[in-house]
Amino acid sequence: MKQSCLVLAVAAALALLTPGDARAQTGAVRINGVATPVYFNDGDTFRALAGTFRNRASRLAGFNTLESYGPAHQWGGWTAREMYSLAKQGALNARKGLWNCAIDPKEKDGYGRLLAICPDLQYDQIKKGLAHVLSVDGDPPRRLLDAQRDAIVNGRGLWAKGVPAMVVTSTHSVDERFENKDNYNRLVSALDGISQKWKHQNLYEECENVCWKAKTATREALIDVIAALRADKRTTDIVRGYEDVYLLAMLAEYVATDRVPHIFENKGHDAVKAKLDELKSSGTFGKLEDKDSSCMLYVGFDRRYRIPPKPRCLK
Repeated sequence: MKQSCLVLAVAAALALLTPGDARAQTGAVRINGVATPVYFNDGDTFRALAGTFRNRASRLAGFNTLESYGPAHQWGGWTAREMYSLAKQGALNARKGLWNCAIDPKEKDGYGRLLAICPDLQYDQIKKGLAHVLSVDGDPPRRLLDAQRDAIVNGRGLWAKGVPAMVVTSTHSVDERFENKDNYNRLVSALDGISQKWKHQNLYEECENVCWKAKTATREALIDVIAALRADKRTTDIVRGYEDVYLLAMLAEYVATDRVPHIFENKGHDAVKAKLDELKSSGTFGKLEDKDSSCMLYVGFDRRYRIPPKPRCLK
């Protein structure tokens, strides 16, 4: 009954606020308990069309969907166009649900957008492989890590054609900022969502494909490493029950960044890291090669949204 009331309330508001095809891009959300029509411009941001936060943009915290302004992303066996389709699916999935969200007007992201906490939408997008965990402050909730693990193991959505060592989520040419000494692109762990800065002083051309190169080991070497983790009494209990495909993704991040993602209970990543460091010193990982891990087209913010014509690579 409550859900039916929400649908009717939002539908009535949409009829007044959004003509024509614009209605197809709206969704039904309770913001702080109040039924509110919102416009989802992609799977992790929306703009309220009524109520207290009308016309205010909100960034949904805890996860990240692919950019939907064009075929910007590429990794594994995906083409950029295929990943663009996945980005659109993330937006469609958000629009068709009924979500509960909490917004504190004092909490904002780096772009000045309100931060919305939408636990069910977080879980749904991640579980379906239409988004990945993103944590700005500390380790993410266990339920989100478990949802992402399930998506990776079952090859859903983003993970159907491989898991990159890190996901490139933003690119910035060095000439974008007046003060550019700390210029960087954003990298995010594909397992625990912790982000890091890929610092650089590169000048990018519009539509340049920016790829993060990562050190990689052979699958055979990584399988030997997993066997060693399962056999060592210091780590056997920590990795017990974890699927090989998931541990392979964990090892890919370790090889590339020298970091073990925080996916294990009770800080088990510390013991795993110590064991992996031993194995690396002994040569178990074998010869490492540099390969493109994750790529993203560079297009400046204004050219994506404000200055026509649309760049050729986004059409």
